[in-house]
Amino acid sequence: MDQNTLNLKKYTNRRLYDTEKSIYVTLDYVTDAIRQGRQIRVTDAKTGEDVTPAILTQIVMEEARKKKFLLPPPLLYLIIQHGENVLADFFEKYLEQTIRNYLLFRGMADDQFKKWLDFGENYTRMNPQDMAGLSPFRSLLNLFPASGQKNQKEDNP
Repeated sequence: MDQNTLNLKKYTNRRLYDTEKSIYVTLDYVTDAIRQGRQIRVTDAKTGEDVTPAILTQIVMEEARKKKFLLPPPLLYLIIQHGENVLADFFEKYLEQTIRNYLLFRGMADDQFKKWLDFGENYTRMNPQDMAGLSPFRSLLNLFPASGQKNQKEDNP
């Protein structure tokens, strides 16, 4: 088993036991571990059955309860109406990949935006000879004037 996996046992009294630290833990403890990048595996102490999906669902529902909103009501109605038939397949096959793609895209967009800001800040410090090839982008680059300087539009009305 992966060293990054937190192994828990679930007892009939709904208590969770961290087998690594030999302590009883709360759902908040498990949530924090997941947010720190750990995987979890929860087994029923009596039967040995893997109950990880139930605990993960419980965490999601608890987070939704705290925020008083998780999914819009029309989607909740669809989940209830079509339950295991249509939506289970969708959640299993597509939702995880959609969220992963969203997170990847968001990270790429954040990185690109930081690069643009860095480039804009460095643009005002560039040698004029080096900027000759950038003339088609001048209007975009002028959005990033150096502090204390006016952009060219303001200089040339």
